[in-house]
Amino acid sequence: MRGKQRFGMLLLGALLVIMLAACSSGDNGNDANGDNGGANQETPATGANGGTNNEPAPPEEPEEQIELSFWTLGNTNYEELAEQWTAEHPNVKISIQNTGDQTAHHNNLTTALSAGSGAPDIFMLEIGFMERFIGAEDKFYNLNELGAEAIKSKYLDWKWQQASSVDGDFQIGLPTDIAPTVAYYRTDVAGAAGLPTDPAEFGAMIDTWDKFATVAADFTARTGKPFTDLKDLVYNALRDQADGEIYYSKEDGSFIGDTNPQVREAYDYTVKGIQEGWIGNWALWSPEWGQATNDGGFAVMFGPAWMNGNIKSNGPDSAGNWAIAQLPEQAGNWGGSFLSLPREGEHPEEAYAFIEWLVNEENQLETFKSKGLMPSTPALFEDEAFTSYTDDFFGGQAISVAYGEAAVSVQPVYYGPLHDQTDTYFKDALQNVMEKGSDPQAEWENAVQKAKTLAARS
Repeated sequence: MRGKQRFGMLLLGALLVIMLAACSSGDNGNDANGDNGGANQETPATGANGGTNNEPAPPEEPEEQIELSFWTLGNTNYEELAEQWTAEHPNVKISIQNTGDQTAHHNNLTTALSAGSGAPDIFMLEIGFMERFIGAEDKFYNLNELGAEAIKSKYLDWKWQQASSVDGDFQIGLPTDIAPTVAYYRTDVAGAAGLPTDPAEFGAMIDTWDKFATVAADFTARTGKPFTDLKDLVYNALRDQADGEIYYSKEDGSFIGDTNPQVREAYDYTVKGIQEGWIGNWALWSPEWGQATNDGGFAVMFGPAWMNGNIKSNGPDSAGNWAIAQLPEQAGNWGGSFLSLPREGEHPEEAYAFIEWLVNEENQLETFKSKGLMPSTPALFEDEAFTSYTDDFFGGQAISVAYGEAAVSVQPVYYGPLHDQTDTYFKDALQNVMEKGSDPQAEWENAVQKAKTLAARS
């Protein structure tokens, strides 16, 4: 299924089916498009390969000046880091084109690859669009052939696998940020209801889904408020705890959502929360949801690391009243990107040297501190420069430690190119249960039938 033949199918599918799809409406990508926070820190510009005996030597500096085009996505500090790199490599110029529109960003590359011209030397590939390109081995340089295999152990294994072929021989991108999911909660709202406010104690109270439901029902009965904000985020949290696959088989692409027990569990659990009244009836990204975030209209929000930026922007009056606990049972991941090299680029060695340096441990730390993007290099999770980072908005908590704890519990999960559309069917079903009081089983069967039709047509 790989190579030129599959790429043709992927491009056609992308243009006809998922060209307009954003990243799972945010389900497995960063819909915030840069809603991340932090503070800047200077980091020395070290060599591209670190100089160890296990890594290839950096390429020789080109005799004539070359220019590398770099398409970036969202809010990063890559412009500043590129200036550091070019100061040390004066014969290399890096031209950056940035966009905050994920769909347009990836559609532009699809168009360029189809035309055979216009692709950049370096492309920032968001995980939600990975399946559109991962099989196009003739359109991208294999980073393993440029030295990536030697640095694989520096990154989270599940993150590395997201950009690898099934057999691991082909690597389409180097890992940038990750987005492990956590339980954000209002300490003032929890405390007023007699619940613990300390992150460890609060987390222990909800560390299984059964315990979470019990606490949630009791909280709502006593306060009249929903315990958690959105059905979509509850469903996502359980859905992403699936064992390797969600709606589609990674081996052959067949639809398995109707037989995957985790999908059914996520659906039934969300229905339970809707019917018992402890899931709020707001829409993701709506002004009403933002107002409830600010006013303490609920206690808990399940979200990825980058969600802290949305909480801060939506809830300025709630500063100091938030904390982070771990999700019940296991964290998922919602978002994150990779740096890839389209094969049209004429300077792959120089481009690879730059991106390897850009996502090394020191620079990922700087990116976290300046833009809030969670590193994919686990060595940092125990580094004092990372663990000592605290956030007054979150009550002075060392949020980096909380995110790091979540990150190491994430397991790889396959989404597939039809995930977004399929996921919408199940969320529409849940919406009908909430808004219309529809029969959950009938809605489930309808969603399954729509998904099967989509899979058959694609």
